[in-house]
Amino acid sequence: MAGFVLDYVVFDSPLGWIVVGAGTEGISMAAFLGAQQPGGELAEPAIRDEYPEALPRPAEGQGFAAEARQYIFDYLTRGRPIPEIPLDVRKGTDFDRRVWRAISEIPFGQTRSYGQVALAAGRPSAARAAGRACGRNPVPIIVPCHRVVGSGGKLGGYSGGLEIKRALLDLEKRSRGAPMQ
Repeated sequence: MAGFVLDYVVFDSPLGWIVVGAGTEGISMAAFLGAQQPGGELAEPAIRDEYPEALPRPAEGQGFAAEARQYIFDYLTRGRPIPEIPLDVRKGTDFDRRVWRAISEIPFGQTRSYGQVALAAGRPSAARAAGRACGRNPVPIIVPCHRVVGSGGKLGGYSGGLEIKRALLDLEKRSRGAPMQ
């Protein structure tokens, strides 16, 4: 694949610094960068980890990346669900994409097991493969793989780390005012 421009924004949040990148059709990536304030020296390598062919370009406060930044910030600070955002994800297998669609259907404040997600993606015996697809999700806040847990409720993994996964689940639980399902 030829190189493509990926406009990005970097911002601070209650869970640390985040980079959001957007292609021409929508959001291509969102990644946690850690607690220390990053500059382009951390954001651009994170982008290239996700899309080696990308040509990172700082966004000027407009476009898909800036819009997603506001939605993510409102989610993390006010507990507002992130609305449907156009995606421009340029990676993943057919199964990965089916898993990501199934994850996108999990309601705010609820969880599903890896097995339930595999079933929804059309491969009921592929719970581990569904877990791997979660790990490859380039937009983990927007396609909320933090809502996917082990069959016994065990957290499993998360690209941002288990502390962030737990914080996101707790945020949704508090925002809903109801126990997680």
